Amino acid sequence: MGTQVADRDSYPPAPVKDTRTEQEKKIDDWLPITSSRNAKWWYSAFHNVTAMVGAGVLSLPFAMSELGWGPGIAVLILSWIITLYTLWQMVEMHEMVPGKRFDRYHELGQHAFGEKLGLWIVVPQQLVVEVGVNIVYMVTGGKSLKKFHDVICDGGCKDIKLTYFIMIFASVHFVLSQLPNFNSISGVSLAAAVMSLSYSTIAWGASVDKGKVADVDYHLRASTATGKVFGFFSALGDVAFAYAGHNVVLEIQATIPSTPEMPSKKPMWKGVVVAYIIVALCYFPVALVGYWAFGNHVDDNILITLSKPKWLIALANMMVVIHVIGSYQIYAMPVFDMIETVLVKKLRFPPGLTLRLIARTLYVAFTMFIAITFPFFGGLLGFFGGFAFAPTTYFLPCIMWLAIYKPRRFSLSWFTNWICIILGVLLMVLSPIGGLRQIIMDAKTYKFYS
Repeated sequence: MGTQVADRDSYPPAPVKDTRTEQEKKIDDWLPITSSRNAKWWYSAFHNVTAMVGAGVLSLPFAMSELGWGPGIAVLILSWIITLYTLWQMVEMHEMVPGKRFDRYHELGQHAFGEKLGLWIVVPQQLVVEVGVNIVYMVTGGKSLKKFHDVICDGGCKDIKLTYFIMIFASVHFVLSQLPNFNSISGVSLAAAVMSLSYSTIAWGASVDKGKVADVDYHLRASTATGKVFGFFSALGDVAFAYAGHNVVLEIQATIPSTPEMPSKKPMWKGVVVAYIIVALCYFPVALVGYWAFGNHVDDNILITLSKPKWLIALANMMVVIHVIGSYQIYAMPVFDMIETVLVKKLRFPPGLTLRLIARTLYVAFTMFIAITFPFFGGLLGFFGGFAFAPTTYFLPCIMWLAIYKPRRFSLSWFTNWICIILGVLLMVLSPIGGLRQIIMDAKTYKFYS
């Protein structure tokens, strides 16, 4: 991949003058994304694993049952390759202007498309992804806690509503959200990355141990032509949701130190490669082994299908809880940065502990309230998220690359980027259709706060 960039490592010998005022420097030193730049390459690795490998990995066998063997394997492999390529582009573009760092996704967008247009193109899509993922993780954390409780009790305890488990899960974030920046949550992120690899291994390992179920059926899940088409679209959305780490990659890279001799892209890319190897070790075995063992009878969460041994399934659900605690914080940090930037730079609030306490507590409370109100938010995300996940992950980096570097027409770089853009646009158009159908079906039987 590096052959496509002509001498991007060259820096001017003279350092670029910092034109910021003392007040602006103080604010930048306080904001979560720019406050700390001493991260190591392995911070990048486990932050990216935590951001990428969500509990959605457990629904990949279900997605396979809606895609079938051939299309399913093709979609998984293509998504892995395309998103690794677009992630590399973002890592490269972080310091494309000598002496300047694009620490936030929207700053890169503003450089590519202009100050105002770049902001309007990137920020709404990034917020849909980050806030949407936080709400989904609130629901996932609550559901996994409830599963853990139900498996341990085995019918011997009083039934507790999902609402209360979501509130228990949220209570952790009211505390963790006060950690100031990415480096301060590195311990939480490392634990989350370890958990994601652990519960993924349990999911496919237990499937291998159980072996193929009797009369396993690999035909598509739906029986009607309409159901098959909508199921296919919905499965595309599930796979797209599994690769959402691009929305925080520049913010993660911003925490790595950079010098002319050792630009941040070198350790960052090293971390990304390690992260993507771990992503492959999580995604492919779970998707393929889970589908091999259960065929089209697999549930939308492979752990539900397994159900035994109970102690192992309970342990896996608790691992999911720990993982989504870390993932929530990774996706919340750029949102905190946006909120605090507006409050301090635009509305002139004084930076400090009180501002951070109020702003972040309100945000956690908001995501908790939406999660409690709409615990079928996964369907909503399949609909609305399709418009944001596909662009920010699959083709927006390619459009920015074409706009900034202007590769020669019909060159390898030009063709590669246009192929990614076309596939990404198709994904953006098709995946919300399946999500919309799922919302309509869920809404028919749903009771608020049940």
